[in-house]
Amino acid sequence: MAISTTLRGWGFVTPALLWTLAFFVAPFAIMLAMSLATLEGRELIWGFDLANYRRLFGQSFLAGAIVVSLQITLTVTLVSILLAYPLAWIIAFRVPPRWQRLVLLLAILPFWTSYVVRSYSWLLVLSREGIVNKALMSLGVIAEPLQMASTRFATVTGFVHFFVMLLTLTIFANLVQLSPNYRRAATDLGASGWQAFRHVILPLTLPGIMVGAFLTFVLCIGDYITPQILGGNNELTVPQVIMVQLGRRGDFPLAAALSIVLMGLVSLAYLASARWLRLDRV
Repeated sequence: MAISTTLRGWGFVTPALLWTLAFFVAPFAIMLAMSLATLEGRELIWGFDLANYRRLFGQSFLAGAIVVSLQITLTVTLVSILLAYPLAWIIAFRVPPRWQRLVLLLAILPFWTSYVVRSYSWLLVLSREGIVNKALMSLGVIAEPLQMASTRFATVTGFVHFFVMLLTLTIFANLVQLSPNYRRAATDLGASGWQAFRHVILPLTLPGIMVGAFLTFVLCIGDYITPQILGGNNELTVPQVIMVQLGRRGDFPLAAALSIVLMGLVSLAYLASARWLRLDRV
């Protein structure tokens, strides 16, 4: 009976294990080995050489790409949290329950359109002839159109638009699980509204914030489309540099080393937020 139960358990687990081995472990091992290889002309030399990793910190544009990716990702994550929390709060506590589903549906409507379409839409909005420049000029705020497209501002704006809704959902799911008695108890004990939020509500909603922030970090730092469309080529992020190495130079070892570094950054973000990543609270 015990053997039968064990075999049945392995039967359920084996497909997932094979899938993970085939599409994560094996590709990762190949990429790691590739990052330690070198390229001589067009010939790939397999071995154990850390030259590609030394190049990351020895060439300014490669190190700069890592810094730019981190700056954009951290900015997007922080701004998205600051915008998403009040929105989630309003939906959870100010919108009547019978309207909450409709409001949430409207909130996630942008996700129904293509990622590329949304990026090009922002490019039109932020262009010199776009609606933002025209509005500012008609109000007399500026005399000439501002250069907003193909800048870091455009990249951050596009990302924030995408990820505010994601964070709103995770924070909202956390907020609606909180009993109103927590806030009432804090108020009865003499806490002001701000003190109740600061010392009771905010700590209890940290799992929702951190889950959304981690997902935002992972998706943002590895994104290639948005920086390419909205940011142009003025400053390159790591995914853009990887694509340049693959598409133009054919330098697969350096692209693999950059990918390993990217995975290392995501792993560090996970370790930093792991204590708050409780999926049962979102």
